[in-house]
Amino acid sequence: MIGRLASIALGWLIINGAVAGETNHLSDAEVQGRQLAQQILQQWPADNLTNKGTLEIRDGSGHGFQVPVMCRTIVTTATWRSLYEANLTNHTVIFLVIHAVAQPNTYFYDTNFTGQIPIPGDVPWLGHLFQSHQISGTTLMSPFAGSDFWLCDLGLEFFHWPEQRILKHEMRRGRSCQVLESTNPNPSPNGYARVVSWIDNETLGIVQAEAYDPKGELLKEFYPKSFKKVNGQWELQEMEIRNDQTGSRTRLKFDLNKRD
Repeated sequence: MIGRLASIALGWLIINGAVAGETNHLSDAEVQGRQLAQQILQQWPADNLTNKGTLEIRDGSGHGFQVPVMCRTIVTTATWRSLYEANLTNHTVIFLVIHAVAQPNTYFYDTNFTGQIPIPGDVPWLGHLFQSHQISGTTLMSPFAGSDFWLCDLGLEFFHWPEQRILKHEMRRGRSCQVLESTNPNPSPNGYARVVSWIDNETLGIVQAEAYDPKGELLKEFYPKSFKKVNGQWELQEMEIRNDQTGSRTRLKFDLNKRD
């Protein structure tokens, strides 16, 4: 625990030193935006966690189907890792995000995984098993298991973009928020050019988010839908993402009563 806290503190020193040297030419809104994005990225889970749930997907024609999912959080001394497992009819889709202090995320995606997932505490495999499936760049603008959640959404990749700016402060869905605009330096034709997020002042959680395409048109909307108190802590129970251009929608529902 002490080692992990020391590494986080060192990471903050590195980040703040870099920001001090790089932001002389930025506006106050841009400086504050970068600082808020860094605060969000530096939130570190306390313990390993496994949540089981379901992706409820409805396409633009109104046809729906469900996909069982498992979401695991695995904490180590130097990183924390998010592992998403979707069980389709005859194969499993695996998406792994490795988060590290003051470093970009590392992503691995296997759309036809047929092996055995080790227990969450057995973490050395998480960088060897998927070496041939590392992804980056525009590949992150791909749907996870056929849903409206893109890989970049699950990794909160937009908070890593260099352009971050506070637009305003306002109430949204009953919460006092900072409105953060994240701008993509290299948007793909069908991807996100910018994301606007309403960030809760108290928890730094996302109250709502909107993603826009390179034409400036609204592409997606994201909403946490419900929370449940588990062992004295509020946890996300349901969230929804809607594609305004295709009319599709995906809800991710967790069964917080079922834990490994």
